[in-house]
Amino acid sequence: MFYKNFLLSLGILSLFNCQSQKIKTDVTTEKAEIHKKNSDEIIYFKEGENKFLKDYQMNVTFKGISEDSRCPKDVQCIWSGVAVAQIEVMGTATRPMILQISSIDDRDRNYHKTVNFNGYDISLADVTPYPVSSKKKNALKSNYSIGIIIKKAGENITTK
Repeated sequence: MFYKNFLLSLGILSLFNCQSQKIKTDVTTEKAEIHKKNSDEIIYFKEGENKFLKDYQMNVTFKGISEDSRCPKDVQCIWSGVAVAQIEVMGTATRPMILQISSIDDRDRNYHKTVNFNGYDISLADVTPYPVSSKKKNALKSNYSIGIIIKKAGENITTK
């Protein structure tokens, strides 16, 4: 009898213990920071930020800037340069994919301002901060934010 009571109380105790260890996983879709520009919606991301975009049924993560050769504000340059952002996108029925989108369109140098994913055109609309000659390149590292525009494939996208 003592053996049965002991096992029963041990079982009940373990159930209560499991219940108290449960982490509340309240899934809330983060409201994306969206701004309007020329009738297009720009969705902003900080470096490393991940958002599920319910309207497009895709998860987007801004991985970082792989190249930033933009001419600093206070310097006169021959070439304006380019910023290349890496974003990871994943649709609800697709595997994750890393896309590289650029601040300029130059097919000869393999820079694409707009890339297609899962029936949507994703365009880079904004990269901040803009380089300044007095600041070191490393000062910008991990401080980037980007703005992207997502449209159904074939729709016109207006970017600066």
